[in-house]
Amino acid sequence: MPKLPDSGFHYVASFYDALARLVYGEALQQAQLALLPFLSQQARVLVIGGGTGWILEQLLQTQKQLDILYLDAAPAMLQRAQQKYERYQKPQNCHVSFRLGTEQELQPQEQFDVIITPFLLDLFPPSRLQQLMTRLTAALKAHGKWLFADFWPVEQPPPWWQQILIRGMYTFFGWLSGVQARKLPDYSSHFRTLGFEEKYSATFYSGMVQAKVFERS
Repeated sequence: MPKLPDSGFHYVASFYDALARLVYGEALQQAQLALLPFLSQQARVLVIGGGTGWILEQLLQTQKQLDILYLDAAPAMLQRAQQKYERYQKPQNCHVSFRLGTEQELQPQEQFDVIITPFLLDLFPPSRLQQLMTRLTAALKAHGKWLFADFWPVEQPPPWWQQILIRGMYTFFGWLSGVQARKLPDYSSHFRTLGFEEKYSATFYSGMVQAKVFERS
């Protein structure tokens, strides 16, 4: 079976969440939780790169009427998210569909009120990131929201300990999962070029992680 594009995290699905929690505690989860209040009561939502499904469980718990497409390129990550959904017994008003692949699997006519990219955009070098973000922008409705949580150090240049962590992440996941990026992207430039305005921002893990809400201007 040929390797799927951007599927390298398939090989770390069994321990990724535990590793992230060991290094960052609850900071990555807290950043994602900070975004949930910006969901409207009823919305079509794209979660891309959501991994094993932690963020999906949080969306189900909002009790909002969400039509969710859960898109991930790593088969093992997607399988774990599906299993979480199947085991979820609490009352919820969401419809969830799962799809394996990258943004290229989005249909031309598909449009979303909200796009969520939880710790996804840091994985790609500039040209690939531009391709990804351009396609996602095309799938976002006018006045739609882009809910972003990722490594984005507030202090520039970052403190020495953040630089060591970032370098270690890229070295480890570059070797194990084929991550091609070697440094954090210039997120601001990409969002600005695509016509987005920042509406909300919060920082976590001593300013190394940020949660942001962007809207089409």
